Amino acid sequence: MILLDIHEPGQTPLPHAEDAATAAVGIDLGTTNSLVAIAVDGRPEILRDALGDGLVPSVVAYLEGDDEPIVGRVAKRILEDEPDRVVASVKRLMGRGAGEVATLGGHLAQKTHDDGQGGMVKLDIGGRIISPVEVSAEILRSLKQRAEMVLGKTVDRAVITVPAYFDDAARTATRDAARLAGLEALRLVNEPTAAALAYGLDRAAEGLYAVYDLGGGTFDVSLLKLEKGVFQVLGTGGDAALGGDDFDHALAEHLLKQRGGDIASQDVKRALSAARRAKEALTDEDTVTADLDLGDRATRHEITRAAFEALIAPLVGRTIEAARAVLHDAQVSPAELSGVVLVGGSTRVPLVRREVARLFGRDPLADIDPDEVVALGAALQAEALTRGSDTLLLDVVPLSLGLETMGGLVEKVIGRNTPIPVSRAQDFTTYQDGQTAMAIHAVQGEREMVEQNRSLARFVLAGIPPMVAGAARIRVTFTVDADGLLTVSAREALTGTEARVEVKPSYGLSEDEMAGMLQAAFENARSDVTTRLLAEARVDARRMTLALDGALAADGDLLSQDERGAIDEARAALEAVMAGEDRDAILTATEALEAAARPFAELRMDRNIRKALAGVEVSRLESRLQAG
Repeated sequence: MILLDIHEPGQTPLPHAEDAATAAVGIDLGTTNSLVAIAVDGRPEILRDALGDGLVPSVVAYLEGDDEPIVGRVAKRILEDEPDRVVASVKRLMGRGAGEVATLGGHLAQKTHDDGQGGMVKLDIGGRIISPVEVSAEILRSLKQRAEMVLGKTVDRAVITVPAYFDDAARTATRDAARLAGLEALRLVNEPTAAALAYGLDRAAEGLYAVYDLGGGTFDVSLLKLEKGVFQVLGTGGDAALGGDDFDHALAEHLLKQRGGDIASQDVKRALSAARRAKEALTDEDTVTADLDLGDRATRHEITRAAFEALIAPLVGRTIEAARAVLHDAQVSPAELSGVVLVGGSTRVPLVRREVARLFGRDPLADIDPDEVVALGAALQAEALTRGSDTLLLDVVPLSLGLETMGGLVEKVIGRNTPIPVSRAQDFTTYQDGQTAMAIHAVQGEREMVEQNRSLARFVLAGIPPMVAGAARIRVTFTVDADGLLTVSAREALTGTEARVEVKPSYGLSEDEMAGMLQAAFENARSDVTTRLLAEARVDARRMTLALDGALAADGDLLSQDERGAIDEARAALEAVMAGEDRDAILTATEALEAAARPFAELRMDRNIRKALAGVEVSRLESRLQAG
C-alpha cells in the first residue's frame, strides 16, 4: 500500500499522494455533540447517518453485562433511565486532575474515582473505572466507523479540533484518545481557526476577524489576522469550563428549587435533560413548559425567555468580558474588525447573539450552521495536509510556558499568544558551588508562583562539571509544535551534556497504559459496524419495553381495552424481531411501539399533575400552578 504523504502548506503533492484505499477526515470532538466531515477539491461535507443527521451526541453508555459501549443518540436516551451508567460532557474532564474536578462542583453530575496517584481523574461508571481519554476514544471510534461506512474506505487519519484555550495536558489527552481509537491525529487545530477556514476567509477576505466560539462545555474567543493566505492568531482567550452546559445547570437548579423537596442523585441528569430541552425551545418561543417527572410526583413549570435570560446573564457576561480582554491585549478596537464569526450551538441563544452584536457593534456572521462549521473547517485542513495547500495556519500558545526558579517563582520563556510553531531558549546557571545536576521543572500558566500554575514535566540535567556557583551556563529550550505540544531540552555549554523531554503531562496516559489499552483492543477486536448498530438498536428496544412494562403496571387502568390491545400488539411485534438480525425491522417496530404508547404517556402525565394538585384550595391553585 502506498503511504499517504503529508505536505507543508504551499507544497505541491507528489503524484502518488492520494491513496484510494484510505481517507483523511476532519473531526469536531465536541462537549455536547461531535461531527466528522471530509473535503474533496476544497468542498467540505458533513458525513451523515442513514437518517441524514450529522450530529453524534457526545454521550457514552456502559451497560451492565455488555462489553460494547453505546455511543450517540441511543446512549442519550439511556441517560434518562440509567444515568449512573452514562457519561456526557466528558470533554470538560480532558487533562484535568482529580483536585481540579472538585472546582466544577454540581456541573459534573458524574461519580468520579480518585486513585490517589495525582493523575487524570477517573470516572466510576457502574463499578467500571474509566478515564476521560477512554470515553473520548469511544466517541472518536464511532465517528471513524461512520466515516468508513459512508465513504466505503478505511479512515485512519484525522485533523481534530480543540478549544483554543485547551492547555498542554488537554491537548495531549486528545491525542491519546485519537491513538486509542485507531486514528493518527494529523494535527490539532484550534476551533476558531477551523471555523474561519470553513467560512472561506482564507480565500475571500483579508483583515481582522473575531471568532466567538461558545459550545456545550468550553468557550473561546480568538482574533485572527488574514493576509495573503496566512492565518495569524493575534490573541485568544476564554474558559475551558464555561459553555451551554452551564446554561442547562442554571435552569435545572431553578426548576428544582421551584419544585422543592428532596432530590435523588439519579434525578439530577433527568432534570438537566428537561432544562436542555426547554433552553433549546426558548430559542424560538417566548414561553415554554418543562415537565419534571421525578421520584413519586410530576410537576410542570412555565419558563419565559426573559426569566431564562436573567438566569444566564452572568454567564454570558463572563464571555463578553473575555472577548473584551482579547481585544485589549491585541490593542484592537471593535471598529477595526472586518467581521465576527459565531461558532458553537450555544450561540443560538438570543441573548448571546444580542450581547455579541452589542460588543462588536455589528451583526455577527452565522451563515453556516454553528454546530457544523468547525468540522467543515477541520476537513479542509485535513485535505490541505494530505494534498497540499496555499493556506498557512499560525496559531498561538494559549497560556505562557516557563520554568521554576529559586523561591518557587516562575520564569516565563514563551509568553501566551506567541505564534506557533516556536522555539525559544533562555540561559540559567547554578546557585551552589560544585553543583553537578540541575532539576528542570516546566510549568504553564500566567501566575507568578509555581503552585499557582499547571505543572507539565520534571527532569534532571546531570553531568554538569563542578564549578563555583554562577559559572555554569545551562541553556533551556522550549519548542512548541504546530499542535501546541511541548518539548523541553537543557544543554550545559562547556561539556555539551544534554537532556530533553517530550512533555507528557501527568494528566495524559503513560506509554504503558496506552500500550495496554491498544493491546486489549487488538486482542478483543471490536465488532464490525453492522454488529454495533444492531446492538444499539436492540438496547434501545429493550429500554423501551422495560419502561413500558413499568408504566403499565403503575397506570394501566387508564387505558381502554382497545387502547391496551393496540399497545400490546405493537409490543409483541417488537419482541418478535428484537432478537433477530434485521436492524431496520427493529427500528421500525420500536418507532411503531413509541407511537402507540404516546397517548398513554400523556394520560400518565395528566394523572400525576392531578395528584400533585390534590387537596389544594381553589384560592391557592393559580399560585401553585405558577410555582410548578
